[in-house]
Amino acid sequence: MKKKMRFGAATLAGILLLTGCGTGKDEMATADEKYGSHVLKLYNWGEYMGEDVISDFEKEFGVKVITEYYDSNETMYTKLQAGDSYDVIVPSDYAIERMIKQDMLLELDHSLIPNMENLAEGVKGLPYDPENKYSVPYFWGSVGIVYNADNVDPAVVEKEGYNILHDTKYKGKIYIYDSERDAFMMAFKALGYSMNTDNEEEIQAAYEWLLKINETMEPVYVTDEVIDGMMTGTKDIAVVYSGDATAILEENPSMRFFMPNEGTNLWSDAMVVPKNAENPLLAQEFINYILDNEVSAENSEYTGYASSNQQILEEFSSEGGIFAENEAYLPRSGYEKDEVFVDNPVLKKRLAELWIKVKAAK
Repeated sequence: MKKKMRFGAATLAGILLLTGCGTGKDEMATADEKYGSHVLKLYNWGEYMGEDVISDFEKEFGVKVITEYYDSNETMYTKLQAGDSYDVIVPSDYAIERMIKQDMLLELDHSLIPNMENLAEGVKGLPYDPENKYSVPYFWGSVGIVYNADNVDPAVVEKEGYNILHDTKYKGKIYIYDSERDAFMMAFKALGYSMNTDNEEEIQAAYEWLLKINETMEPVYVTDEVIDGMMTGTKDIAVVYSGDATAILEENPSMRFFMPNEGTNLWSDAMVVPKNAENPLLAQEFINYILDNEVSAENSEYTGYASSNQQILEEFSSEGGIFAENEAYLPRSGYEKDEVFVDNPVLKKRLAELWIKVKAAK
């Protein structure tokens, strides 16, 4: 099956899809009796789930799923703050940490989610939810450098790491992801700082590091366009999410992926149930379903992102697996310089202000 990545998530934000037309009245009545409702409201990233996962869930459990898409954690958070109700959402680590602090999430009943035993070791007990009381990992990955090995020496990439973005040999040949969080992450790491620093001198140094790229490198700022751009070889270097890198490497054999020695962002997106969910029982049934081996395989193959299911992760990345030769698929685990983003509203506000200045200086 040809995989589709999270292309055009922004264009999908706010679109509602009502599926489940094949679900009969008897099945819905059974679901009403078991769960209290036969309707599940899902809020997810665009192009982040296998093509048949939702329809198969509906048929198996006699329910209907309403799916709404968002393009950023901030969009999702704003809607929840405004009182919108969903049964399952799939935020990123730092957003989950924020919602736990603000008592926005339901504590999960692990007895309703027995497939949690399928979770990979690398996604268990992460700092934002060490006992997985509120969240169940969905996908995980890292951020790294994709480069065209026909035009960029791998030895140079390994030596320079993020600083290759300052190497004028590649002027006009780089993409920068249009995200203050990810851009400052690579600046902090290049300078030897924590990506969660709130030291003003370190923040200023990172700001100046990013300004230097504008002054010397003629970067192009992109979001999802980076995938097509690197697939077609439009640019030679980009810093991208590992799942997107998996797609790029699958389509263009000249491309390579490298996680810099300075460290990177080890991220995870996880399923949670908001406290104002109308159907928490069906929500946890859905979470359990997503962790099933077959469903996990379908999701991971479709998106290219690393599965949170240990068996599928190993199967796909081991010899003979569909991503066995793809160096971007398997996240780096246990590397001391890699970090998970933490929720720091003050730092986020500061980086957002500076990122506007960085792009304005181009």
